[in-house]
Amino acid sequence: MKAMEENYELAKWLAGEMTEAELITFQNTPEYATYAKIAEYSSELKAPDFDHDLLYQNTITRKKPVQKVIPLYQSKWMKIAAVFVLFLALGLYFKTTVTSTEIAENGKKINFSLPDNSQIVLNSGSEIQYKKWNWANNRKLDLNGEAYFRVAHGKKFEVNTKLGTVTVLGTQFNVKARENRFDVTCYEGRVKIVHNNHEVIITKGTSVTFDADSFEKQSIQNDKPEWTVNQIVFKKEKLQHILDEIQRQYDCEIILNSKENLQLFTGTLPSDNIKTALDIVSATYHLKISKFENKKIILEDF
Repeated sequence: MKAMEENYELAKWLAGEMTEAELITFQNTPEYATYAKIAEYSSELKAPDFDHDLLYQNTITRKKPVQKVIPLYQSKWMKIAAVFVLFLALGLYFKTTVTSTEIAENGKKINFSLPDNSQIVLNSGSEIQYKKWNWANNRKLDLNGEAYFRVAHGKKFEVNTKLGTVTVLGTQFNVKARENRFDVTCYEGRVKIVHNNHEVIITKGTSVTFDADSFEKQSIQNDKPEWTVNQIVFKKEKLQHILDEIQRQYDCEIILNSKENLQLFTGTLPSDNIKTALDIVSATYHLKISKFENKKIILEDF
């Protein structure tokens, strides 16, 4: 409150509105000497002359920066266009890089068509990957397992596996790549196979097998793979490979409690009757079924 009163008295003194009695009282305050000096020095200060004409000329001649104003509606459409371009770019990226995958799980077979209407039957426990983008000019796919192909006529068709590559032009063929064994059978047209440094061309009614360092070529009589009609054909196969195939076809687990048996099996097993298939294998290798429940099977020596 005291500060407010002092400010009020100072304002009255500066304005010359104090009465004579108020002035005497104010002059007797300790601050009066300081206020008087400030007032004295302030009265000696002179402000520079104000040139109205000069100010006006400087104002109209000064260049103002030109600001580019984008109408609100234009800004809105530019944002929409940018988002649209972004979506197009993302769509093109996914279209050209994303791989399509077809999987036949254990115990199942699937049929599907490629973009050129080539037909594929995928055997149990197999997988195919391919890119739909530009398929007409780049017909390539990756196979893991076994598949039967009926290829539409057109440009080169290529099947890549971890064991070799098969190249054809409008034909029907079967490719099987399991473990270290690579089997290719031609049912129509011509097929070129590349396995390691070995290249061979086969025609209708011919089958080739690459197993480790061995190579075998055979003639066939049927017009389609036996597995497509529920028959599993083996040619000089090891026991473990036979059991692996039974597990894929029937989606089961087989445990073999037996000493090593190097006998090779050539013959046919059904893929729609597991009991018959196991009976044939057991009789061939002198085994018995000690457990057969909940998709778990144990085979052991007699």
